[in-house]
Formats: sequence, C-alpha cells, structure tokens
Amino acid sequence: MASVLMPRATALWLIDNTSLTFLQIADFCGLHLFEVESLANGNMDNQLSGFDPVASSQLTLDEIRRCESDATAKLQLKKSFADQYLTPKTHKYTPKAKRQDKPDAILWLTKYYPELPDKDICELLGTTKITVHSVRNKTHKNMSELKPRDPVSLGLCSQNDLDFVIAKLNRN
Repeated sequence: MASVLMPRATALWLIDNTSLTFLQIADFCGLHLFEVESLANGNMDNQLSGFDPVASSQLTLDEIRRCESDATAKLQLKKSFADQYLTPKTHKYTPKAKRQDKPDAILWLTKYYPELPDKDICELLGTTKITVHSVRNKTHKNMSELKPRDPVSLGLCSQNDLDFVIAKLNRN
C-alpha cells in the first residue's frame, strides 16, 4: 500500500487542523501512537511545519469529515493519489547476462497469464513489443530452446511489480 508523503509533517497538520483521534492519525501516517502524541505535545522536532494532505491530493475534505464524525473510521488515501504512487517503477539497465532470459520470462507470462497485454509485459520486463509478439506467436528465432521461467526468479522484475500487473489485470 502507498504511504503518505512526509508522514510527520502530515500528522502535524492533521493534529493542528482536524479533530481526528491520535490513533486515526497514526494509522493513516504510518506512525506509532506515541510519536503522534509527542508531535501534539511539541516534544518532537520544533522546526517541523505541517504539510497539507488536502492540497497535495492525498485526502479529501469529505474523507476527513467522515472520519471526524466516526472515531473508529480509518482515513483512506485518495484513489487517484494511491494509483499514481503504486505504479511500477521504471526499469533500469538490464545486464547483458540477463537479457537472454527475457524470452523465457515472456513465455512464462504468456503461459500463465495469456490475457496479459503486450504493453504490460513490455513495461514489466523492459522488452520490445516485437519480442513479446514473436514469443506469443511462437515465431521467435530461439523458440525451440525457450523454457518458461518466472521473471522474478530470473531477477528481471520484483515480486511487487509482478503482483501489481496481475492485480491491474484482475481489476479490468
């Protein structure tokens, strides 16, 4: 799950500008309850200034009001903010030794997730649509030598990135 930007500063703003409980603020900001209480008492970081989560599109005023009226309710990040920060990271340089493993990973993805779009496979593995298309249609030049292998175990992507792509597929 995505977390808030600048959690202590956001907690300080929520303490100063809302009537949320310390527990609600701690849960939303990912801080310990005692840390939030220390912020409220001024025992922590005197130079810290509050960071408005509404202005930064992390929360809506309606969400704050909903949680102010119900002390057991939990604040939820704004969906557009969460989607923006839950997207997979851009791919970095792939060493030459691992490049030959990409067709194996493509074959694994197309075998276990045949409905996965080529675009998502390209973004996940850092490959081209031509390569994905040739493996999917079994016209790749080394097709007889390819073995389906998990891209996470090959080190071509992280488990979180793969889970995100699969979750995105299941949402649609």
